[in-house]
Amino acid sequence: KLYGGEDYEQTRFRHAANLARGFEMKRVAANAVYEPVIQFIAAVALAIIVYIAAGQASSNTTTVGGFVAFFMAMLLLFAPLKRLTAVNDQLQRGLAAAETIFAMLDQDAERDSGTRSLDRIEGQLALRDVTLTYPGKTVPALDGITLDIAPGETVALVGASGSGKTTLANLVPRFYDPDTGVIELDGIDIRDIRLQNLRSHIALVSQDVVLFNDTLGHNIAYGSKRDATPDEIRAACVAAHAWDFIQAMPDGLDTLVGENGMRLSGGQRQRIAIARAILKNAPLLILDEATSALDSESERHVQAALDTLIANRTTLVIAHRLSTIERANRIVVLEDGRIVEIGSHAELIAKQGRYAQLHALQFSA
Repeated sequence: KLYGGEDYEQTRFRHAANLARGFEMKRVAANAVYEPVIQFIAAVALAIIVYIAAGQASSNTTTVGGFVAFFMAMLLLFAPLKRLTAVNDQLQRGLAAAETIFAMLDQDAERDSGTRSLDRIEGQLALRDVTLTYPGKTVPALDGITLDIAPGETVALVGASGSGKTTLANLVPRFYDPDTGVIELDGIDIRDIRLQNLRSHIALVSQDVVLFNDTLGHNIAYGSKRDATPDEIRAACVAAHAWDFIQAMPDGLDTLVGENGMRLSGGQRQRIAIARAILKNAPLLILDEATSALDSESERHVQAALDTLIANRTTLVIAHRLSTIERANRIVVLEDGRIVEIGSHAELIAKQGRYAQLHALQFSA
């Protein structure tokens, strides 16, 4: 309403409604025509048969009883023919709906070529000349990325929107596979590790927290951790700085969060996601803009929870707010899918390169 879009939206709705009405009218009209046409054809066929049978009766080639029996059998065909017209309508509806189902069934399954399972990993991550181009694109999202990350090291990925930060992070759990190059975890090509096993060693906290319309406890103890004890869940909540607001709720961990956590604030949703990651206790952690779009108070709580989560874990941090990654062991600056700078915050500021430009631009604003 503030942008005066009522007329535009009404026009869009009217167009969509008229389109749906037109399709429905075509379906009803076709169904209405189909039944009388079938009955007309049946009636013409019956008339022809009666005419032929009457001729045979007049020439004494058939008996009256045989004629009556044949005539009654023809009449009995009308009821199934009527039902056949109704079946056709339902069949056409089903075929139209089945197109969507078949399109989903025809999609390729996620490739899992791995044969190895790792009980525990150190968290050493290595990317060797990794390149990825999205389908339908000509410009690579990542181009020749080579990066070594030591166990327990925190590496921040920095760059403008579209520089390849999230794409690089998505390659680690194999949401995508690179076109060329190799990604190794503890010296093993991640394509040789079973997908389920690989992802069991990785935890993710993103800016878009996925919460289900269930209790807080079930959202935290999700998936492979659904058998976690109440004490384990509580310890994760305390470490994630979420226990205070959970205790303040009438039902505590049994509180329903609503669809996608609509009953929680942004900071509360982030801390629930962090508690979920702490409970999983994975040695490899990916933080994708975990403190974006938060007020100062919420960011303080979330950042304190992240400091607890990052400890002793190999961590990839994606951040636009450079103040949140100044304490990272190394900062990787990406531009157009390539690494242009690597170093600590102090080293990159002293270098007066691309990172220093981004830092100055952000803090001058």
